[in-house]
Amino acid sequence: MISYLMNNNSGFSELENWESNCWINVECPTNEEINFLVNRFDVPIGFLNDTEDAEERPRIEFEDDWYFIIVRIPIKILDNGSASYSTVPLGIIWKDDVFISISQYRNDMVTDFIEYANRKKIPVNNFLDLFLRLFLSSAVWFQKYLKQLNQQIRNVEHELEKSIQNTELQNLLKIEKSLVLFTTSLRGNDILLTKLKINRLLRNQFDEELFEDAEIELKQADETARIYIDILSGTMDAYASVISNNLNVVMKRLTSISIILMLPTLISSLFGMNLLNFMEDNQFGFIGVVFFSFLVSFFSYRYFRQKNWF
Repeated sequence: MISYLMNNNSGFSELENWESNCWINVECPTNEEINFLVNRFDVPIGFLNDTEDAEERPRIEFEDDWYFIIVRIPIKILDNGSASYSTVPLGIIWKDDVFISISQYRNDMVTDFIEYANRKKIPVNNFLDLFLRLFLSSAVWFQKYLKQLNQQIRNVEHELEKSIQNTELQNLLKIEKSLVLFTTSLRGNDILLTKLKINRLLRNQFDEELFEDAEIELKQADETARIYIDILSGTMDAYASVISNNLNVVMKRLTSISIILMLPTLISSLFGMNLLNFMEDNQFGFIGVVFFSFLVSFFSYRYFRQKNWF
């Protein structure tokens, strides 16, 4: 889907057709739309193809006066009512009076940015300024999704306090995977921002204050993600120890039960052998064996109880 947006210093307004210096926002493009961008604006086809790679790393390229920047942005994936998080590439392409943002995946970030810019009446001075605002918005959305991941961690911990099942541990592993993807993408975005800062062609064009805001938000998101990973790793190690300890407790109980049941069986087997034991003619022999077996089992139970095996 292709949409055309024009900034009039008080937000964005949607256009029916392309106009010079407007923003071309492309989301989940079809082959026809890709061919349209190539034929209409002479966009290098290699740039558009690179955005199709879900593992594409953040970077900046120049080709025939075209600027091409890839930024990793967060997305939420809903699967059977449960949410998981990942990151995807967002391509930013511009030259002269053409500015294109392209994503092969649906995301909430761009839509929210447009709504926020219209609500706050944010002006955009140039294409580099627009890119930095999109970059800043991506850092803000990283932090937003990190808060949701933190809430998921708390919910899983609450469930683990009741019972330790494979489902809760699998949820923790899924959260850990999302956090690893976030930290990797944030690190790549940080490297990209550093390259932009030292780039001789662009460093005199961007707003220093806006660049600093984007840098601060990005570092804060990166630090938050690392903190959550450390917390999650400690939580998983703790519950792994709890599971191991619970297994030891179960094994001790099973062992003690086996011993308690084995002793009466051993005693009755000894007196049940076809040998002289001086009780074969005693009318109270059976009762005596049963009572003795019960007594041995009782003292065995008391012993294991004192050892906290029950």
